[in-house]
Amino acid sequence: MEYRGVVDPAFAAAAEEFERNFTDRGEVGASLCVLVDGRPVVDLWGGVADPETGRQWERDTVGVVFSCTKAAVALCIQLLIASGEIREDLPVAQVWPQFAANGKGDITIGMLLDHSAGIPVLSEPLGSGMLEDWEYMVGRIADQAPFWRPGKRHGYHPVTFGFVLGEVVRRVTGSSIGGFFAAEIAGPQGLDFWIGLPQEIEPRIAPIVKGITGEVTTTPFLDAALHQRGSIPNLFVFNSGDWARKGVNTRAGRAAEIPAANGVTNGRGLAQMYANALLDPVVGGLGRLESAPAHSMPVSDGLDATLLMRTRFRGGFMLSMDNRAELGDGHSMRIGSQAFGHCGSGGSIGFADPELGLSVGYTMNKQGQGTLLNERGRALVDAIYRSLGQTVPSPPARRAPQLEQDQR
Repeated sequence: MEYRGVVDPAFAAAAEEFERNFTDRGEVGASLCVLVDGRPVVDLWGGVADPETGRQWERDTVGVVFSCTKAAVALCIQLLIASGEIREDLPVAQVWPQFAANGKGDITIGMLLDHSAGIPVLSEPLGSGMLEDWEYMVGRIADQAPFWRPGKRHGYHPVTFGFVLGEVVRRVTGSSIGGFFAAEIAGPQGLDFWIGLPQEIEPRIAPIVKGITGEVTTTPFLDAALHQRGSIPNLFVFNSGDWARKGVNTRAGRAAEIPAANGVTNGRGLAQMYANALLDPVVGGLGRLESAPAHSMPVSDGLDATLLMRTRFRGGFMLSMDNRAELGDGHSMRIGSQAFGHCGSGGSIGFADPELGLSVGYTMNKQGQGTLLNERGRALVDAIYRSLGQTVPSPPARRAPQLEQDQR
């Protein structure tokens, strides 16, 4: 397989694993970027962007990165917190009064950022194309009752995260989340990254390719999704609309703003966004400034009510998670002890490790199995740390289980 780009010789191991992803692990098209103190040490791309036409993956090829988009939303919120326009402890209902319905009046911005708000999914059935309809989605979320007492436990909010925080941005600034991100972060920083893709970028898109096949490991999440009707996992899998199946490769599905899921970028865009987050005190200086908003926010850590495994979140970002002992590969995101980032469905990842001045972005078009990093992303992350003379530590010992586990 021929790939292109540049690699610092010290990071040859990362390039080798990037190539092995194609030769041994079923990769179709992908990009990988690694920055150290803002300096590119790996910037690689290769493979096929569109298998139907044979179009090759180029330096400026971009694609949908699913939940890696949540990090862009988190940075928008951190920027508003840093400017004093909102606060972590601000109830959402103060800027969006309708949100207070059905016991949500005390849900704060911080609860959304750490996934403890209690509204991870919707109970009302979602029809075709509903994720692309902003007003419909925020209306349904405003009507939804919490699945647990807000703030008393946490569970991944796969879709609602973006709509609620996006509506906060809209009501505070007058701009949509995609417009705000473009004007305040992506545009000034020169990022190839959009939430709501402009028409002129469409020729650069790598369509999402059906996932790598193989034996599917049964997990508590999958078991509940398939067999516990009305449970949070079941609603996540079967009541999240049809965008991921039907809309992701359409013009309408990319033009819409689905800010928890349909950001479009590549490895370079992700890595640069995280590098700027480390270095820019206005955006938050998330790693190096002790006073930065996200640095001091509480950590949600323990059994996740949605994914039914240990997860860790702070300030809208995922922290290192190691579930190998309980679930095997595909359900962990092992990064540095102070690192923060986010995975995307199928195995993409962006993250920053402030202790090392490290920023990483990996995107691909062919989906893989697992809840977090599958073997392709894991091999790349491990190789990057080895290239820096580091081993990836396991996260801190799991905290005691939270007491309140009831669902409505």
